[in-house]
Amino acid sequence: MRSAVSALFDLTGRTALVTGASSGIGAAIAEALDGAGARVLRAGRDRDRLGPDGISADLTDGAGELIEQADARADAVDILVNCAGSNPRPPLGDIDEALYRAILAVNLDAPFQLGQHYGPRMAARGWGRIINVASTQAHRAFGNSGAYGVAKAGIAGLTRSQSEAWAPSGVTANSLTPGLVATPMTTAVLADPERADYFRRRAHTGTLGAPSDFAAAAVFLAGPGSAFVTGQNLCVDGGLSVT
Repeated sequence: MRSAVSALFDLTGRTALVTGASSGIGAAIAEALDGAGARVLRAGRDRDRLGPDGISADLTDGAGELIEQADARADAVDILVNCAGSNPRPPLGDIDEALYRAILAVNLDAPFQLGQHYGPRMAARGWGRIINVASTQAHRAFGNSGAYGVAKAGIAGLTRSQSEAWAPSGVTANSLTPGLVATPMTTAVLADPERADYFRRRAHTGTLGAPSDFAAAAVFLAGPGSAFVTGQNLCVDGGLSVT
């Protein structure tokens, strides 16, 4: 019985590409997939923290270079995790066209480009997993986070579209939505004790999230046990999204 259950989460023989893997949630997901048996190509800006299969990648200029490097290292990518993010947090009125495009490039355009490259290839092989890291800001407005919220709302729609396109061929597409998690990208928010306490009190657990909270959810969505789960958004937020 135990071996049958373990098989539902076994990623042996699979190759995963994880963006944003040099820190925070992306790093935790990459470590978890590795622990479940996958070979993990870690992509991120901080090459020194990515390990032997690390790929230095700044997605502001698109995903083309990352795709080229990943394809040179692996014959196939079975699991795609889009976790790279950028949120400079200016007031909406201060966002000009260039900054708006730069924020969307990392948070929405790159996941689209990576999905367009790997989704059809997964479908042709009859198996694949796409996991997009979304945000509660896809559904609620947060101050000084306007363009980021636009991008994450796009991720919600992109995930459903990817599912509709490729699930008939064995490729699932789902999103993970964090609450407030202590990562390098949330340093400015957590530096304000009142704001941090506000989010802590709103969560049903009474706590903030940690990157490690995403390990089990990611392994589930990446594994064979989630074959009939697609087009869904899994909130890993301590109940924040339902308050």
